[in-house]
Amino acid sequence: MMYPIMVKIDFASVITAGRSGKPVFLTLFVNWCIKPFTMYAIAAFFLGFVFKAFIGADAMDLVKMPFGLDLAVGATHGAGTVVLADGVKMLQVPLWRSYFAGCILLGIAPCTAMVLVWGYLARGNDGLTLVMVAINSLTMLVLYGVLGGFLLGVGKLPVPWQALLLSIAIYVALPLVTGYLSRKWIIKTKGETWFTGKFLHVLTPITIVALLTTLVLLFSFKGETILANPLTILWIAIPLFIQTMLIFWLGYWWARLLKLPYRDAAPAAMIGASNHFEVAIATATMLFGLSSGAALATVVGVLIEVPVMLWLVRICLGTRRWFPGSGVERCVKPAAGRQM
Repeated sequence: MMYPIMVKIDFASVITAGRSGKPVFLTLFVNWCIKPFTMYAIAAFFLGFVFKAFIGADAMDLVKMPFGLDLAVGATHGAGTVVLADGVKMLQVPLWRSYFAGCILLGIAPCTAMVLVWGYLARGNDGLTLVMVAINSLTMLVLYGVLGGFLLGVGKLPVPWQALLLSIAIYVALPLVTGYLSRKWIIKTKGETWFTGKFLHVLTPITIVALLTTLVLLFSFKGETILANPLTILWIAIPLFIQTMLIFWLGYWWARLLKLPYRDAAPAAMIGASNHFEVAIATATMLFGLSSGAALATVVGVLIEVPVMLWLVRICLGTRRWFPGSGVERCVKPAAGRQM
Protein backbone atom coordinates (compact mmCIF):
# COMPACT_ATOMS: atom_id res chain seq x y z
CA MET A 1 0.00 0.00 0.00
CA MET A 2 2.71 2.46 0.96
CA TYR A 3 5.36 2.39 -1.79
CA PRO A 4 3.10 3.63 -4.65
CA ILE A 5 2.12 6.59 -2.46
CA MET A 6 5.66 7.55 -1.49
CA VAL A 7 7.14 7.20 -4.97
CA LYS A 8 4.73 9.85 -6.28
CA ILE A 9 6.12 12.51 -3.93
CA ASP A 10 8.74 14.90 -5.27
CA PHE A 11 10.73 15.55 -2.10
CA ALA A 12 12.89 18.10 -3.89
CA SER A 13 9.90 20.43 -3.61
CA VAL A 14 10.41 20.61 0.17
CA ILE A 15 13.07 23.29 -0.39
CA THR A 16 10.36 25.62 -1.70
CA ALA A 17 8.35 25.35 1.52
CA GLY A 18 9.90 28.54 2.85
CA ARG A 19 8.00 30.52 0.23
CA SER A 20 4.73 29.26 1.67
CA GLY A 21 5.51 29.50 5.38
CA LYS A 22 2.03 30.25 6.72
CA PRO A 23 0.09 27.29 5.27
CA VAL A 24 2.93 24.87 6.07
CA PHE A 25 3.13 26.10 9.66
CA LEU A 26 -0.66 25.91 9.98
CA THR A 27 -0.69 22.33 8.70
CA LEU A 28 2.08 21.19 11.03
CA PHE A 29 0.50 22.92 14.03
CA VAL A 30 -2.95 21.43 13.45
CA ASN A 31 -1.65 17.94 12.57
CA TRP A 32 0.78 17.51 15.45
CA CYS A 33 -0.23 19.94 18.22
CA ILE A 34 -4.04 19.80 17.99
CA LYS A 35 -5.33 16.76 16.12
CA PRO A 36 -3.84 13.89 18.19
CA PHE A 37 -5.14 15.31 21.47
CA THR A 38 -8.62 16.21 20.22
CA MET A 39 -8.90 12.69 18.78
CA TYR A 40 -7.92 11.26 22.15
CA ALA A 41 -10.45 13.40 24.03
CA ILE A 42 -13.34 12.86 21.59
CA ALA A 43 -12.79 9.08 21.31
CA ALA A 44 -12.40 8.70 25.09
CA PHE A 45 -15.62 10.63 25.72
CA PHE A 46 -17.78 8.75 23.22
CA LEU A 47 -16.30 5.24 23.36
CA GLY A 48 -15.42 5.24 27.06
CA PHE A 49 -18.51 7.04 28.33
CA VAL A 50 -21.42 7.77 25.96
CA PHE A 51 -21.36 4.49 23.98
CA LYS A 52 -19.64 2.26 26.53
CA ALA A 53 -22.87 0.52 27.56
CA PHE A 54 -23.87 -0.06 23.92
CA ILE A 55 -20.46 -1.53 23.06
CA GLY A 56 -20.60 -3.61 26.21
CA ALA A 57 -19.09 -2.47 29.48
CA ASP A 58 -17.83 -6.02 30.09
CA ALA A 59 -17.06 -6.87 26.44
CA MET A 60 -13.44 -7.89 25.97
CA ASP A 61 -11.04 -8.10 23.04
CA LEU A 62 -7.92 -10.18 22.52
CA VAL A 63 -4.86 -8.32 21.24
CA LYS A 64 -1.30 -9.37 20.59
CA MET A 65 1.22 -9.37 23.42
CA PRO A 66 3.70 -6.48 23.07
CA PHE A 67 6.77 -7.52 21.10
CA GLY A 68 9.50 -8.89 23.38
CA LEU A 69 7.24 -9.00 26.47
CA ASP A 70 6.78 -12.36 28.19
CA LEU A 71 4.38 -12.17 31.13
CA ALA A 72 2.79 -14.99 33.06
CA VAL A 73 -0.86 -15.87 32.50
CA GLY A 74 -2.96 -13.75 34.81
CA ALA A 75 -0.49 -10.87 34.93
CA THR A 76 -1.72 -7.39 34.12
CA HIS A 77 -0.26 -4.94 31.63
CA GLY A 78 -1.93 -1.55 31.35
CA ALA A 79 -5.65 -2.21 31.13
CA GLY A 80 -5.07 -5.76 29.87
CA THR A 81 -4.72 -9.18 31.46
CA VAL A 82 -2.58 -11.96 30.02
CA VAL A 83 -4.68 -14.97 29.00
CA LEU A 84 -4.04 -18.14 27.04
CA ALA A 85 -6.02 -18.34 23.78
CA ASP A 86 -5.53 -21.44 21.62
CA GLY A 87 -2.19 -22.03 23.29
CA VAL A 88 -0.95 -18.49 22.60
CA LYS A 89 -0.52 -15.76 25.20
CA MET A 90 -2.71 -12.77 24.44
CA LEU A 91 -3.74 -9.63 26.24
CA GLN A 92 -7.41 -9.36 27.12
CA VAL A 93 -8.47 -5.70 27.12
CA PRO A 94 -11.88 -4.00 27.29
CA LEU A 95 -13.33 -3.87 23.79
CA TRP A 96 -13.98 -0.13 23.91
CA ARG A 97 -10.31 0.47 24.71
CA SER A 98 -9.33 -1.57 21.67
CA TYR A 99 -11.53 0.62 19.46
CA PHE A 100 -10.06 3.61 21.27
CA ALA A 101 -6.55 2.51 20.32
CA GLY A 102 -7.51 2.37 16.63
CA CYS A 103 -8.92 5.89 16.81
CA ILE A 104 -5.67 7.14 18.36
CA LEU A 105 -3.60 5.57 15.57
CA LEU A 106 -5.85 7.29 13.02
CA GLY A 107 -5.68 10.62 14.81
CA ILE A 108 -1.89 10.80 14.71
CA ALA A 109 -1.61 9.89 11.02
CA PRO A 110 -2.03 12.98 8.80
CA CYS A 111 -2.95 12.20 5.21
CA THR A 112 -0.14 12.02 2.65
CA ALA A 113 -1.98 10.39 -0.25
CA MET A 114 -5.68 11.05 -0.76
CA VAL A 115 -5.25 14.72 0.17
CA LEU A 116 -3.71 15.13 -3.27
CA VAL A 117 -7.09 14.11 -4.68
CA TRP A 118 -9.10 16.29 -2.28
CA GLY A 119 -6.90 19.30 -3.01
CA TYR A 120 -7.27 18.78 -6.75
CA LEU A 121 -11.06 18.48 -6.55
CA ALA A 122 -11.23 21.62 -4.41
CA ARG A 123 -9.08 23.48 -6.97
CA GLY A 124 -6.33 24.01 -4.42
CA ASN A 125 -2.63 24.68 -4.91
CA ASP A 126 -1.25 21.33 -6.10
CA GLY A 127 2.36 22.42 -5.66
CA LEU A 128 1.80 23.47 -2.06
CA THR A 129 -0.11 20.27 -1.35
CA LEU A 130 2.89 18.22 -2.53
CA VAL A 131 5.18 20.25 -0.27
CA MET A 132 2.94 19.67 2.76
CA VAL A 133 2.63 15.97 1.94
CA ALA A 134 6.41 15.63 1.77
CA ILE A 135 6.93 17.51 5.05
CA ASN A 136 4.25 15.46 6.84
CA SER A 137 5.81 12.24 5.58
CA LEU A 138 9.18 13.25 6.99
CA THR A 139 7.63 14.46 10.26
CA MET A 140 5.85 11.13 10.74
CA LEU A 141 9.23 9.42 11.02
CA VAL A 142 9.80 11.24 14.31
CA LEU A 143 6.44 12.12 15.81
CA TYR A 144 4.18 9.18 14.90
CA GLY A 145 5.88 6.75 17.27
CA VAL A 146 6.38 9.31 20.05
CA LEU A 147 2.78 10.53 20.08
CA GLY A 148 1.37 7.06 19.48
CA GLY A 149 3.27 5.56 22.39
CA PHE A 150 2.44 8.46 24.69
CA LEU A 151 -1.31 8.54 23.99
CA LEU A 152 -1.68 4.75 24.08
CA GLY A 153 0.12 4.77 27.43
CA VAL A 154 -2.10 7.51 28.84
CA GLY A 155 -5.10 5.46 27.72
CA LYS A 156 -3.80 2.46 29.72
CA LEU A 157 -3.31 0.46 26.56
CA PRO A 158 -0.35 -1.82 25.89
CA VAL A 159 2.53 0.18 24.45
CA PRO A 160 4.69 -2.21 22.40
CA TRP A 161 7.49 0.29 21.75
CA GLN A 162 9.64 -2.16 19.80
CA ALA A 163 6.76 -3.10 17.49
CA LEU A 164 5.70 0.55 17.21
CA LEU A 165 9.16 1.63 16.09
CA LEU A 166 9.41 -1.38 13.80
CA SER A 167 6.07 -0.53 12.18
CA ILE A 168 7.30 3.03 11.52
CA ALA A 169 10.46 1.64 9.98
CA ILE A 170 8.53 -0.79 7.77
CA TYR A 171 5.47 1.25 6.82
CA VAL A 172 6.91 4.79 6.70
CA ALA A 173 10.71 4.86 6.54
CA LEU A 174 11.24 1.94 4.14
CA PRO A 175 8.70 3.03 1.48
CA LEU A 176 9.83 6.65 1.96
CA VAL A 177 13.48 5.85 1.23
CA THR A 178 12.81 3.33 -1.53
CA GLY A 179 10.27 5.68 -3.11
CA TYR A 180 12.74 8.56 -3.14
CA LEU A 181 15.66 6.49 -4.47
CA SER A 182 13.67 4.60 -7.12
CA ARG A 183 11.95 7.79 -8.30
CA LYS A 184 15.31 9.50 -8.69
CA TRP A 185 16.84 6.52 -10.52
CA ILE A 186 13.86 5.91 -12.84
CA ILE A 187 13.58 9.57 -13.86
CA LYS A 188 17.32 9.68 -14.48
CA THR A 189 17.32 6.56 -16.68
CA LYS A 190 13.90 6.68 -18.32
CA GLY A 191 12.86 10.31 -18.08
CA GLU A 192 10.04 12.02 -16.20
CA THR A 193 7.52 11.50 -19.02
CA TRP A 194 7.95 7.71 -18.92
CA PHE A 195 7.88 7.75 -15.11
CA THR A 196 4.59 9.68 -14.99
CA GLY A 197 2.87 8.15 -18.00
CA LYS A 198 3.97 4.51 -17.77
CA PHE A 199 5.41 3.60 -14.37
CA LEU A 200 2.86 5.36 -12.16
CA HIS A 201 0.01 4.22 -14.40
CA VAL A 202 0.93 0.57 -13.75
CA LEU A 203 1.81 1.10 -10.09
CA THR A 204 -1.27 3.01 -8.89
CA PRO A 205 -3.72 0.03 -8.86
CA ILE A 206 -1.40 -1.85 -6.48
CA THR A 207 -2.32 0.45 -3.59
CA ILE A 208 -6.03 0.00 -4.26
CA VAL A 209 -5.78 -3.81 -4.54
CA ALA A 210 -3.66 -4.07 -1.37
CA LEU A 211 -6.03 -1.84 0.57
CA LEU A 212 -9.14 -3.71 -0.58
CA THR A 213 -7.53 -7.05 0.31
CA THR A 214 -6.71 -5.76 3.79
CA LEU A 215 -10.25 -4.49 4.28
CA VAL A 216 -11.76 -7.82 3.26
CA LEU A 217 -9.49 -9.68 5.68
CA LEU A 218 -10.23 -7.29 8.54
CA PHE A 219 -13.99 -7.51 8.08
CA SER A 220 -13.84 -11.30 7.78
CA PHE A 221 -11.97 -11.56 11.08
CA LYS A 222 -14.40 -9.20 12.84
CA GLY A 223 -17.53 -10.45 11.07
CA GLU A 224 -18.83 -12.25 14.17
CA THR A 225 -18.47 -9.10 16.30
CA ILE A 226 -20.19 -6.91 13.71
CA LEU A 227 -23.08 -9.37 13.26
CA ALA A 228 -23.54 -9.67 17.01
CA ASN A 229 -23.58 -5.88 17.37
CA PRO A 230 -24.23 -4.29 13.96
CA LEU A 231 -24.23 -0.79 15.46
CA THR A 232 -20.53 -1.18 16.31
CA ILE A 233 -19.61 0.63 13.10
CA LEU A 234 -21.82 3.56 14.10
CA TRP A 235 -20.35 3.85 17.61
CA ILE A 236 -16.86 4.09 16.12
CA ALA A 237 -17.86 6.30 13.20
CA ILE A 238 -19.46 9.07 15.29
CA PRO A 239 -16.29 10.22 17.13
CA LEU A 240 -14.27 9.90 13.93
CA PHE A 241 -16.79 12.06 12.06
CA ILE A 242 -16.83 14.72 14.78
CA GLN A 243 -13.04 14.78 14.84
CA THR A 244 -12.85 15.21 11.06
CA MET A 245 -15.28 18.13 11.05
CA LEU A 246 -13.64 19.81 14.05
CA ILE A 247 -10.14 19.68 12.59
CA PHE A 248 -11.32 20.88 9.18
CA TRP A 249 -13.14 23.91 10.55
CA LEU A 250 -10.26 24.79 12.88
CA GLY A 251 -7.80 24.71 9.99
CA TYR A 252 -10.18 26.52 7.63
CA TRP A 253 -10.96 29.24 10.19
CA TRP A 254 -7.30 29.80 11.04
CA ALA A 255 -6.46 29.96 7.33
CA ARG A 256 -9.01 32.73 6.98
CA LEU A 257 -7.56 34.60 9.98
CA LEU A 258 -4.10 34.30 8.41
CA LYS A 259 -5.59 35.73 5.19
CA LEU A 260 -4.35 32.84 3.09
CA PRO A 261 -5.51 32.70 -0.52
CA TYR A 262 -8.18 30.09 -1.16
CA ARG A 263 -5.84 27.84 -3.18
CA ASP A 264 -3.62 27.50 -0.08
CA ALA A 265 -6.39 27.47 2.54
CA ALA A 266 -8.34 24.50 1.11
CA PRO A 267 -5.52 21.92 1.10
CA ALA A 268 -4.11 23.26 4.39
CA ALA A 269 -7.44 22.53 6.09
CA MET A 270 -8.12 19.19 4.41
CA ILE A 271 -4.70 17.62 5.02
CA GLY A 272 -5.43 17.72 8.75
CA ALA A 273 -9.04 16.58 8.42
CA SER A 274 -8.15 13.46 6.42
CA ASN A 275 -6.11 10.56 7.77
CA HIS A 276 -3.29 8.37 6.53
CA PHE A 277 -5.41 5.27 7.03
CA GLU A 278 -2.91 3.00 5.24
CA VAL A 279 -0.32 3.58 7.97
CA ALA A 280 -2.97 3.40 10.70
CA ILE A 281 -4.33 0.07 9.43
CA ALA A 282 -0.88 -1.43 9.01
CA THR A 283 0.28 -0.24 12.45
CA ALA A 284 -2.89 -1.40 14.24
CA THR A 285 -2.62 -4.81 12.60
CA MET A 286 1.02 -5.17 13.54
CA LEU A 287 0.63 -3.91 17.12
CA PHE A 288 -2.66 -5.49 18.13
CA GLY A 289 -3.45 -8.13 15.49
CA LEU A 290 -5.56 -8.45 12.37
CA SER A 291 -8.63 -9.54 14.35
CA SER A 292 -8.36 -6.79 16.98
CA GLY A 293 -10.90 -4.06 17.59
CA ALA A 294 -8.15 -1.51 17.00
CA ALA A 295 -7.70 -2.74 13.45
CA LEU A 296 -11.46 -2.62 12.89
CA ALA A 297 -11.61 1.00 14.10
CA THR A 298 -9.01 2.03 11.51
CA VAL A 299 -11.10 0.37 8.80
CA VAL A 300 -14.16 2.36 9.88
CA GLY A 301 -12.01 5.43 9.32
CA VAL A 302 -11.62 4.38 5.69
CA LEU A 303 -15.36 3.83 5.27
CA ILE A 304 -16.37 7.30 6.44
CA GLU A 305 -13.43 9.29 5.07
CA VAL A 306 -14.36 9.28 1.36
CA PRO A 307 -17.96 10.58 1.68
CA VAL A 308 -17.04 13.05 4.43
CA MET A 309 -14.06 14.46 2.54
CA LEU A 310 -16.12 14.79 -0.65
CA TRP A 311 -18.61 16.80 1.41
CA LEU A 312 -15.78 19.02 2.69
CA VAL A 313 -14.58 19.55 -0.88
CA ARG A 314 -18.07 20.78 -1.72
CA ILE A 315 -17.98 23.10 1.31
CA CYS A 316 -14.63 24.52 0.19
CA LEU A 317 -15.88 25.19 -3.32
CA GLY A 318 -18.98 26.89 -1.95
CA THR A 319 -17.03 29.19 0.40
CA ARG A 320 -14.26 30.39 -1.90
CA ARG A 321 -15.46 33.98 -1.52
CA TRP A 322 -14.30 33.91 2.10
CA PHE A 323 -10.68 34.06 0.96
CA PRO A 324 -8.61 36.47 -1.13
CA GLY A 325 -7.53 35.30 -4.56
CA SER A 326 -10.42 32.89 -4.99
CA GLY A 327 -11.00 33.89 -8.60
CA VAL A 328 -14.74 34.08 -7.95
CA GLU A 329 -16.34 37.27 -9.14
CA ARG A 330 -19.16 38.74 -7.11
CA CYS A 331 -22.33 39.44 -9.02
CA VAL A 332 -23.28 43.13 -9.06
CA LYS A 333 -26.81 43.99 -10.08
CA PRO A 334 -27.26 47.05 -12.33
CA ALA A 335 -28.86 50.06 -10.71
CA ALA A 336 -32.64 50.13 -11.15
CA GLY A 337 -34.31 52.85 -13.20
CA ARG A 338 -31.25 53.55 -15.31
CA GLN A 339 -31.22 52.73 -19.00
CA MET A 340 -28.49 52.93 -21.57
